[in-house]
Amino acid sequence: MALDDCGRLCKYTLFIFNLIFALVGFVFLGLGLWLRFSDGTRAFFEIEDFNSSTFVIAVTVLIITGLVMLIVVVFGVYGACNEKRCALLTFLVLVTILAGAVIVFGVIAYSSKEEIGLRIAEFYSSIYVLYVANSDPVLAVTLTFIQKLLHCCGATGIPSLDFAKETCPDPDTIWEHIKMDACPGVIVDVFNRNAPVVLGVFVGTGVILFLALICSSILTKKLKTPSTPQYIIRTQPPPSQLEYIPTSTSTYYSYPEQKPVVLNLLTVANNPVVIT
Repeated sequence: MALDDCGRLCKYTLFIFNLIFALVGFVFLGLGLWLRFSDGTRAFFEIEDFNSSTFVIAVTVLIITGLVMLIVVVFGVYGACNEKRCALLTFLVLVTILAGAVIVFGVIAYSSKEEIGLRIAEFYSSIYVLYVANSDPVLAVTLTFIQKLLHCCGATGIPSLDFAKETCPDPDTIWEHIKMDACPGVIVDVFNRNAPVVLGVFVGTGVILFLALICSSILTKKLKTPSTPQYIIRTQPPPSQLEYIPTSTSTYYSYPEQKPVVLNLLTVANNPVVIT
């Protein structure tokens, strides 16, 4: 079915949304699997005492989140590109659940900001200890990303003496060559101080998901299957076409040779109408 301008706009918007969603999903899933099966972190999952640690929970959440995002993308891309209503309806339901979950989690994170900040700091400390013990390149990349993002240096904050000094960001001032902020304290402070921003990020993500939901809903309505026309075949001509042939003994009518006539039977207000 041909789409109008609104339908095409929604189709392309959904495609761009799913492309971005797929990239984020691959990052979450890749990082989660990397942390799960890396030689330096595998011990956390093999030792029973660590099964409830923040690190294990965080990695599990990364993997599950990445998988869910990619599943949503599959339905969204397939439904939008191939104009399949069933796939779009599934995408609509999944996005609705995901948007609600994101907003709820954002509200919970804001109301428990101190506890969440401590848990994130604990997650960083677990990665830091594992890196110091194993020098795993996966953990090095993760530490470098976190420390450059927050502009902090390891667990001590002393670039020249820290056990993970090679992952620390470049100092901005002369004093920072000697002393920088330690990352665990910065993480707690940043999360507590910027809790409204964190809530805004979650709410903004939920709004984007709802926009994708609206686009998928509009596109689903545009793809409603039209009524299929039905046809009947008439082989007998109407009475007006009968030919009168008189004879001496009898009178009879003959039908001239007719070709089958195909009629289109449409349904109008549930009443069949024959168009000749």
